[in-house]
Amino acid sequence: MTPAPVVTAGEPKQQRFRPDIEGLRAVAVLLVVLDHAGVGHITGGYVGVDVFFVISGFLITLHLFRELQKTGRIRFGAFYGRRMVRLLPASTLVVLTTVAAAWAWMSPIAAKAVSLDALTAAAYGINIRLAAQGTDYLSAEREPSPLQHFWSLAVEEQYYFIWPLLLVVAGAAWARRGRPSRLSATLALTVLAAVSFGICVWQTGHAQPWAYFGIQARAWELAAGALAALAAERLARLPGALAAVATWAGLAMILTSALWYDSTTLFPGKAALLPVAGAALVIAGGCAAPAGGAGVLLRTGPFQWFGKLSYSWYLWHWPLLILAPHIAGQDKLNVWILVGVAAFALIPARLSLMLVENPIRFNPVFKRRPNRGLMLGATMTAFAVGAAVIFLGLPMRVRGEGQAQDTASVVSDAQQLEEARRQLLELIRTSATVAAMPQNLVPAITAASKDLPGGDKGCLASLDESKTAPAIALGCDRKGVPNAPTTVVLFGDSHTEQWFDAFEAIAKKKQWRLVVLAKSGCTPADALTIKINSRRAYTECADWRERAFTVIKQLKPAIVVLSTRTYTDPPVDKQGAPTADKAHADTAWAQATVASATRLAQLGAKPIIMQDTPDPRGVSVPDCVAAHPSAVQQCALKVPTAIYATRKAAIEAAAQPAGISVLDPTEWFCTDTLCPAIIGNSLVYRDGSHVTTTYIKLLTPLLTAALTR
Repeated sequence: MTPAPVVTAGEPKQQRFRPDIEGLRAVAVLLVVLDHAGVGHITGGYVGVDVFFVISGFLITLHLFRELQKTGRIRFGAFYGRRMVRLLPASTLVVLTTVAAAWAWMSPIAAKAVSLDALTAAAYGINIRLAAQGTDYLSAEREPSPLQHFWSLAVEEQYYFIWPLLLVVAGAAWARRGRPSRLSATLALTVLAAVSFGICVWQTGHAQPWAYFGIQARAWELAAGALAALAAERLARLPGALAAVATWAGLAMILTSALWYDSTTLFPGKAALLPVAGAALVIAGGCAAPAGGAGVLLRTGPFQWFGKLSYSWYLWHWPLLILAPHIAGQDKLNVWILVGVAAFALIPARLSLMLVENPIRFNPVFKRRPNRGLMLGATMTAFAVGAAVIFLGLPMRVRGEGQAQDTASVVSDAQQLEEARRQLLELIRTSATVAAMPQNLVPAITAASKDLPGGDKGCLASLDESKTAPAIALGCDRKGVPNAPTTVVLFGDSHTEQWFDAFEAIAKKKQWRLVVLAKSGCTPADALTIKINSRRAYTECADWRERAFTVIKQLKPAIVVLSTRTYTDPPVDKQGAPTADKAHADTAWAQATVASATRLAQLGAKPIIMQDTPDPRGVSVPDCVAAHPSAVQQCALKVPTAIYATRKAAIEAAAQPAGISVLDPTEWFCTDTLCPAIIGNSLVYRDGSHVTTTYIKLLTPLLTAALTR
């Protein structure tokens, strides 16, 4: 996001204002905005951020190395002061406006999360927060934050902290006549780029969120621009025709990646080479032919106008796109409405440029004494952090109306099990018509995300774990009654683990030893999936599952209950290619599930396939209830989409000939048409996928009967 420098006409050509770079910035921001708005053909518009990285690396290094060669040092105070004066006024305004808007239009739960995002954004660390969330299975389906786009600013600022120091060290280690040589800087930068690119390729395949958001995997993109800056003098001597061809080729590479890539592309990884190399070619060719080649197009008025607004527009467009559905009171907006929202964002972008950015940026005080920018930056950062902390401290109050029937008493007070079942089904039918959230809701709507299984800490293996030994070491094979002669195994993913408290109670009552073998996003079915937040086969799951079968063989359990979330895409092979078409996905998954159950039966256990719970499809039910406390029926799940009827039928059909028992809990959650978000006074779902432990516990008597019938 660094501005193209404006210098005097007497300075070398490559250091003057570069309209072609300003135009390239316009290309980058247009790709990003159109992609975010959902314009169909710009499926890889996210590469615009990579273009920004190359531009920033070029411009900053051009300035730093010129200063280093001229004076033999870098004035760090002046450098960071200028960065703060350039970036913080607008970004601080956007952060504070976004948080205030989140509290005005989003649910208190979502607004609280945005406040925490604001805290990390103000400290330029939001990329680390987002990477951690991306590798946390239970946070993977959170709605995108309206401040999520600040990750790229965080990456740039982290790079600017590293690169000037490295440049000085390289200059001191290998200087010529008291001045750092271009060769020493180039060698240091090449090593940095090579290491970063290697990390990028490796992490993209193994921990993609960290590759996407992390400075360690993105530094090479800024380094590509920096290398072009170090070669700028030589590049300026290239033949004009060759330079012009390079700029057109580079622009074509950027546009090709934007049109060719999509959400399935393994990115950044090697795929990022295309837009990064393209941006570097446009910049490098422009050193010799800034007015020729693609510069003819990039220097035109529209590109210059968008380029000048690129930073402000980038800051404003994303919060408006995320907040627009909340303001409109709709779950999703039409793509053309979103395009209109993105276009509307040009208004605050223009106003903030005119009224905030330029007056501060071109203030004579900061021009004469750039060190004072440090004080401005520290003040703005402190103000943004303080405001975020204040917003974080706001109470998440969601008022209910009246007292609902206590769901626990409906089940526990019944004299007979069949009576409890009948009363629960009647309560579900009644709850489907209730509009208001009750005052006696349990768990409280603001505590729903923490309503997790209580006694199995560490038993849900992480996405990257491939061994069962860590869970065994934590005692996950010794739940219930550890020394009991009868062993029961709970085997599957987080949709299996969510039943833990009920199974723990049953195991203690029945004198069973309970063993928990569960892994995030890992189906017990004999099939491979695509790893969550990745674009490759989930091989860690296959490895973990084989080890789980080995443990089960050694345990010789009486019963193994296996369950899994419902995967809508077909299974894949080790290369990530589907092994069946979409139309036959249900059959493929049913066969894979029964194959695992049959394998368990061959080990001497009684396998029970537990069908999946209703699926909110990633829509956070607590957020929905908090946003609509007087109309909670809007948060009820629709049976046709929440219950995968054809998948369940396929599993039943495949299990019956094999003599495998199947348990379907659907009636404990739904009527024929709806699955209420609240049943009695119980909140049913804790997020956009899982059931609250509070509600799971209430189903213990019904689950006991279903297991032992």
